Amino acid sequence: MPVAGANSHTTSTPDGRLGQLRQQVYEQLRSAIEQGRLPAGTRLPPSREHAASLGVARNTVLWAVQRLQAEGYVEGRVGDGTYVSQAAAAPPAPGLVAPPRGLSRRGQLIAETAARWRPPHVAARAFRIGAPEVDTFPFALWDRLARQATAAQRSARAQYLDPAGDPDLRQAIALWLWASRGIRCDAAQVVVCSGSQQGIDLIARLLLDAGDEVLVEDPGYPGIRTSLLGHGALARPVALDAQGLCIDEGAAQWPRACMAVVTPTHQFPTGVRMGLARRQALLQWARTNDAWVVEDDYDGEFQYGSASQRVPALCSLPGSERVLYVGTFSKTLHPGLRLGFVVVPPALVEAFAMARAITDRHAPGDTQAVLARFIAEGHLLRHLRQMRELYPARQRVLMDALADASDGAWQLQPSDRGMHLLYEAAPGSDDETLSRRALTAGVMLAPLSRYAMQSQRRGWLLGYAGYGEAEIRAAARVVGGLTRRLR
Repeated sequence: MPVAGANSHTTSTPDGRLGQLRQQVYEQLRSAIEQGRLPAGTRLPPSREHAASLGVARNTVLWAVQRLQAEGYVEGRVGDGTYVSQAAAAPPAPGLVAPPRGLSRRGQLIAETAARWRPPHVAARAFRIGAPEVDTFPFALWDRLARQATAAQRSARAQYLDPAGDPDLRQAIALWLWASRGIRCDAAQVVVCSGSQQGIDLIARLLLDAGDEVLVEDPGYPGIRTSLLGHGALARPVALDAQGLCIDEGAAQWPRACMAVVTPTHQFPTGVRMGLARRQALLQWARTNDAWVVEDDYDGEFQYGSASQRVPALCSLPGSERVLYVGTFSKTLHPGLRLGFVVVPPALVEAFAMARAITDRHAPGDTQAVLARFIAEGHLLRHLRQMRELYPARQRVLMDALADASDGAWQLQPSDRGMHLLYEAAPGSDDETLSRRALTAGVMLAPLSRYAMQSQRRGWLLGYAGYGEAEIRAAARVVGGLTRRLR
């Protein structure tokens, strides 16, 4: 076991060089033990002989052996020398022992479900869905609001805070919901969380037991199903029609269901809006079955008609006492904020706050405080007005660009709401191949099948909100070219 650079003059080596030699001898001995070249029970050579064979001083070997003994790799036997300890025996070769315990069955389901829809961790590019416009976000204004905090305020926000959220932010959200979505709620009913996904997770954790059945839209948002799986609940698919989730059909097929999760304003991913009669039927089902309805209003702020034409939230209707409303600022502002909220009945607020506390304690205090001012001072309203003008214009660019690039094959239907459009193909057709080829070419084109459970609906989702005209047109040319080659 030669030591590089070692010689018989080690005793005159400077301290740095001596330290390196000691470390080398130690590491080589340890490696030999760990890899099985020195099996358990092997007697090490006497220190003088060992040092002579390595061409180093005896003290260098003694230092290495003493360290190995302190770590349990070797053990000294009085009058008999030093031996490799049994505890340091090399592990059996790979494949000879059973692998460590892996994921639970529930964990496997979560991983498999999430893997089907999780988008690549790359910068947003056309036509990724759910990506808002961020280049024109008023970052300078946001930074100015942040700098206006006093030293005392910053010190206070640096402490452990109320897990339910900053009081000013909860008040601002409650007032905003009344003005924009028609929801009457007290600020005390608002629980701030890290986006809508955490809100759904809190609901599932607190209101469902393992084995409980939950009605979900099919096709629908896989993040909802994954969260339900994570808490042992059973996601039961319910078909959609032009009015949204078919609650009568779902109730008949799954009579034991105790919750329904819906996106009534702009169904994800098909884009249909739940009509009033269907909303009332859903609320009646909840009352009759003592069940909960979760309203995921992920992009409800993006309705592009006049204010009088905008549909209020399901949670704003009479008889909606069993509706829990989930909102997010990831779409209205940007996902980097990691802020959302849940509106819950007063009796559940404390439980939700405590569940939030054991998850990640609370959202960052400074960010909450700035957002509270951003809403209260009218900046959110102004930003949304700009986006409500920008997004429909980009939608029109998308429609025209795809029609031109595909020689008229792709004719998208316009929508007066949302941030993406759906191009639907024949039921049961292959929508994965085009998506894979588009991704290889640098374009994200989500297949509708990725969001289905039993549904045979197929097609592609095209996000347009976060992309400029040039990027939309360039991505459309890629899709058009691929479409022609697949004909």
